[in-house]
Amino acid sequence: MAGTEKSLKASRRTPGRPRQEDVAQIDSRLLELALQEFMQHGYGGASISRMAREAGISKNTVYSRFESKQALFHAIMQQQIERSAPARLLTSGSGRPDLEAGLKAYANTMLELSQQPEFLGVNRLMYSESHRFPELGAEAEERARLGIKRISRFVSECAEADGIPCANPRGVAEVFIHMIRGWYLSVMLTNTPVSARKRRQWVDTAVHILLSSRREW
Repeated sequence: MAGTEKSLKASRRTPGRPRQEDVAQIDSRLLELALQEFMQHGYGGASISRMAREAGISKNTVYSRFESKQALFHAIMQQQIERSAPARLLTSGSGRPDLEAGLKAYANTMLELSQQPEFLGVNRLMYSESHRFPELGAEAEERARLGIKRISRFVSECAEADGIPCANPRGVAEVFIHMIRGWYLSVMLTNTPVSARKRRQWVDTAVHILLSSRREW
């Protein structure tokens, strides 16, 4: 009898806070569903109610993790940035920064990733709906800003290592990032299929032209 009473009390006990791994799993599932929702219905047509239904949870649970549709989209952008791990692309096995190799590796990897379906879908969404939803343009600009900051730091490191002064590393980084963005936009908007070989050739040419004026940086 005593054992039965203990069992009943245990079953009535209020559940404790979810474990950290459970919360992480919920977040991961929500971001996966949010990405599908955005790509299928667009940013304006996306529905948090529909996401909650698909996930089998309440809207309140969604809002407890992500306060708005904008917060969900921002989290997706951060997830994509983390997946690309751009910082590691600028390092070399020797430990010495190599400007040409680093810029080529960065450009090739980021452009290759950007042509994958989920990255391409998010980018198309940002460019097609940013006139209606300024927060999408802000996300695109924030991503570019992070890239400029990273490349600027790398250019400064290479300038010091190679003994070639650079008076305006940020300016160089801006030119490099916007050069990549311009090529990608052309490919995305024209739906032009581009082979890996053709992409690498373009990157080689672009980086060569940029570095040809290095002494004047």
